[in-house]
Amino acid sequence: MEFIKPKKTQGRKVNWIVSEHTRAIVKYYAQYTEYSEDEVVDTFLKNLLKDEDFMEWIQKKRFNKRITDQLLINVEEEEEEQLV
Repeated sequence: MEFIKPKKTQGRKVNWIVSEHTRAIVKYYAQYTEYSEDEVVDTFLKNLLKDEDFMEWIQKKRFNKRITDQLLINVEEEEEEQLV
């Protein structure tokens, strides 16, 4: 028997305005995947880290070490959790 591991999401409420169309997409995609809307948005936005041009832009920034630490540290932790 495997025990359920807690999700280590340290979420914060954000105040973003999105269109009704976008909200509908997230709502129905969440129903399709059986994830919460929060999880769908979180997962989708993390995929932005796979954008090579974005990552290249970060490397060119003056204080890129701080940005890289903020963006990539959570990715490494999640990858380790998925391996377990």
